[in-house]
Amino acid sequence: MSSSRTLPYRFRFAGALGAVALAAGCATPAPAPAPAAPPAPPPSAAAAANIAADVDDVVVVPPVTGAKPPVPPRSDATAAAQEAAPVPPPEGNVALLAYADRIRTMSPAELSQETARLGDTSSDAQRTPFQDLQLAVALAQTRSPQDTMRAQTLLQRLLNNQSEAARRLHPLVRLLTSRYGDQRRLEDMVERQSQQLRDNQRRIDQLSERLEAVRAIERSLTRSGANGAATANPPPAPAAKPNP
Repeated sequence: MSSSRTLPYRFRFAGALGAVALAAGCATPAPAPAPAAPPAPPPSAAAAANIAADVDDVVVVPPVTGAKPPVPPRSDATAAAQEAAPVPPPEGNVALLAYADRIRTMSPAELSQETARLGDTSSDAQRTPFQDLQLAVALAQTRSPQDTMRAQTLLQRLLNNQSEAARRLHPLVRLLTSRYGDQRRLEDMVERQSQQLRDNQRRIDQLSERLEAVRAIERSLTRSGANGAATANPPPAPAAKPNP
């Protein structure tokens, strides 16, 4: 009986102690905050004047866009040397087009002189690749099947030439090779048609001669028949006059 009364009393005493401890923890004051740093003192009037002077001395250079670097002036000796240097002859597609336009207006006699001038070398190997190309263009301008064949031979030799000067001309050489191939086929066709016309004209002349010979024979036979009829049937003799 005494033990049953003592147990609740102990529980009540422990609960009272916990409540006192909780109240003491809540009543503990928070730690004081750290003192704030004092503000920096304002600059003196002399220091502010020096800073303003330094800012005024700074020069802001804006960025330059698209400007070219300055070109150093050439000396008189360099300019004179550049002016005295020989200009290399133009050897390219534009130069060949200008040459082809020039020979296009030449007469047959002038064109013959031009081809003779370009081909006037002791050996074909002495001509440069550009001169070979000029000669091929001049030969093709004559519209002769033999000259066109020679021009094709020159172009084929240029394609087989693997030097640096010849390789620069290879695209134009291939273009001219195709064009001159078409030109040669047309020239051969025209030559065949011309030959057929000549053969037909010769046959016409032969038939005309035979027809004229037949007509001559016919005329001679007509004259012979008329003479024979006159001999077989002589005209009657005039009648005798009666005696008075």
